[in-house]
Amino acid sequence: MTSPPPGDPTLWELHRALHQLREDQTRSIAQLHEDLRSDLAGLAARIENAVTKDVYAADQRLLTAELDQLRRGLVEVVRQRELDQAAQAASRRLAVSALVAPLLLVLVQWWLHLQGG
Repeated sequence: MTSPPPGDPTLWELHRALHQLREDQTRSIAQLHEDLRSDLAGLAARIENAVTKDVYAADQRLLTAELDQLRRGLVEVVRQRELDQAAQAASRRLAVSALVAPLLLVLVQWWLHLQGG
């Protein structure tokens, strides 16, 4: 029997290299498996917080209805405020005319009295 050339690995070295390769692959696969489990757990947590399209659509309809009701209420408040401001302006005009008209009459009578007097 001849000995193997000095650069070629022996059968034992090949066996050790294959065994090491298998162990490395086994560890890598186990790590990938663990990463996949953690990713799936995170995805499951996100899915639990997800809302279906039907629920989202119903929520949007409710929100739209509430906004419409608020708009109608706001329009009513604005209309009532305008009416109140108009009534307040009319009251001011009435108060001014109630004070100014008699004062003017008194001044006119006083002037006429001085002229005719």
